[in-house]
Amino acid sequence: MDKIAHLIIGAGPAGLAMAGRMRTAGVPFEMVEQSQNVGNAWHNHYDRLHLHTVKQWSHLPHLPFPDHYPLYVPRKTLTEYFADYARHFDIHPHFGQQISKISKQADGSWLVDSQSGKSFLAEKVIIATGVNRIPNIPSWPGQETFKGQITHSVNYKNPASYEGKRVLVVGMGNTGAEVALDLSEKGVETYISVRNPISVVPRDLNGRPVQVTSKQLAKLPLGLGDWLGSQIRKLYFGNLSKYGLESSKMHPAVQLRETGKTPIVDIGTIQAIKEGKIKVMKDIDQFTKTGVKFKDGRQQDLEAVVLATGYKAKVEDFLERGEELLDKYGCPKQPIADGYHQGLYFLGFDNYKLGGILGTINTDSQLILEQLIAVT
Repeated sequence: MDKIAHLIIGAGPAGLAMAGRMRTAGVPFEMVEQSQNVGNAWHNHYDRLHLHTVKQWSHLPHLPFPDHYPLYVPRKTLTEYFADYARHFDIHPHFGQQISKISKQADGSWLVDSQSGKSFLAEKVIIATGVNRIPNIPSWPGQETFKGQITHSVNYKNPASYEGKRVLVVGMGNTGAEVALDLSEKGVETYISVRNPISVVPRDLNGRPVQVTSKQLAKLPLGLGDWLGSQIRKLYFGNLSKYGLESSKMHPAVQLRETGKTPIVDIGTIQAIKEGKIKVMKDIDQFTKTGVKFKDGRQQDLEAVVLATGYKAKVEDFLERGEELLDKYGCPKQPIADGYHQGLYFLGFDNYKLGGILGTINTDSQLILEQLIAVT
């Protein structure tokens, strides 16, 4: 088996960004991808999805979005951009290669085995499989007897199959909030189960993207920007407790930095809740044959449940001694590994910075490139 210099695993936005930078710098690489598309996850997300980050900070390296793209790029347009990006930088992944094991060799190189039976031997491996690799699917007592449909949001596309049904969305992160809004706008009887206090910001305020404002507030000293942001949110949303929503005491920017949990970027869900179009429920206690019993004792008959319960990176599933690299949230602690895992790089796992994952991919891919060039 011939040894290659650099192998990129994953042809999503992180893998493409790394490949674009390496191609531009003249650094050779091969790429593997488990699906048959670049940016495959974006082909399968729900129909109405748009980026919540502004286009000027969300494109991949060396190829800005075209001027005619809207400020918040829609899902389908983004998939077209990813395909254009691959053509522009002559990126040709080995498709249909789902990685089963990455193991260290005696000479310090890495053997990458795929489920197809094909293997790659590489001096350096950039793992770009992302934080959203495996759907997180919790379970509750009684759900095996529930007569309705239970599905993870990874399979949700639009409200068409839910019309005329009573639907519970479980989880109020960005996906849950938007799926609930999508259902309610089509007249579906919609409920949302909210377990924890929420942190929510408007996507736009007085016609100006809040992301832009947040970056400016972050430059203010001694937490002043956080305090101003909190006052703005209180004025904008008002007291949400009367609608069954408890507000987090942690400022959204602090929450992001410390936990990696992105605040809810509101595009209308809060107003739909205030208008009674989405009914807020507590955490699930158990399923019944016809619905759900909640921890506050309420019960609700339902025909369908959509689990907006997030994803896990789970690199330890295929990476030798991978658990040694993880933080308490199950993601690699840093983009450049050392010690036993020297020669491995992780891109698309840092959820702890302002600007969204695409912005972080842009900056971290440059950091990794500089390290690759330095050790070549």
